[in-house]
Order: sequence, then C-alpha cells, then structure tokens
Amino acid sequence: QVQLVESGGGLVQAGGSLRLSCAASGRTFSSYAMGWFRQAPGKERRFVAVISWSGGRTSYADSVKGRFTISRDNAKNTVYLQMNSLKPEDTAVYYCAIGPYSGSYRTYDYWGQGTQVTVSS
Repeated sequence: QVQLVESGGGLVQAGGSLRLSCAASGRTFSSYAMGWFRQAPGKERRFVAVISWSGGRTSYADSVKGRFTISRDNAKNTVYLQMNSLKPEDTAVYYCAIGPYSGSYRTYDYWGQGTQVTVSS
C-alpha cells in the first residue's frame, strides 16, 4: 500500500510563494517518477510538473514554467514544489502522485489527498 501525504498549502497574496511537500511511504520511492497536478473547482485535474526517479529530468506545464520548481529528496522520500510569483489563477487543490514519467494524470497509480492553495488578488 502506497501513502502520499501533501502539506504546505495555504492562503497567500498574489506575488507570494509557497512550498508544497509530499511525503511517500510503502513503495520504493526512488524508483518512480513523481508528479504534481492541480484541480480548480469545476475543472478537470491538470498537470503541473513531473520529476524523474533520479531528479535528473523535469517537465512543467507552460502556465508554471519559470515560476514553479519541482525537486525531490530520495533519502527523505519526499518531493517538493516550490511555487513563486503566485497568481490568482494558481488557486486549486494540489495533488502529488507516484508513477511513470508522464504529464497525464491517467497514468499515475497512487495519489495524495490534496492540499488547498488559495492566491488572493
């Protein structure tokens, strides 16, 4: 059984920063890619960023490139999402997931419960 627990969400003003964390247990964390997705009310879940098992490869959605940075610490079984220059349109529930290196949420096996990020204007 895999467990993913996100933390670090909250309310922030536009232009501010947040750092999300996702702690994993129950699977060989370092063997899998990790992704971040987000879902705003009434919208489908969308890709934000993904990082390979080694951390040597990353990909981002165009909407967050240059503002968000994904990283991982395999010794701590944790993946991070540093979010800078936040905009109101970044408001969503953010989910981490474990699986293949992919931007499609349908390919991921396990998900966290999500953490709310709200950016006020």
